[in-house]
Amino acid sequence: MNIMKKRRLQGVIPTQNEVAKILGVVPSAVSKWERGLAKPRADKLVEIAKLYGCTVDELLVDETGDDDEEDA
Repeated sequence: MNIMKKRRLQGVIPTQNEVAKILGVVPSAVSKWERGLAKPRADKLVEIAKLYGCTVDELLVDETGDDDEEDA
């Protein structure tokens, strides 16, 4: 996921604490999302995309252009 990259691309970089407050989650949740240890719920993905001015797809696609899921 590109959640950390999108957060850092903001003009004024919000902190994980600020993002957590806006989204109504604990800061450790944002940290886990950014480190790939957990994934946000679908409703939070929509909120994150709005916050960062991107699409949900942009959050879900990794740097190589592949989706974040491993091939089954």
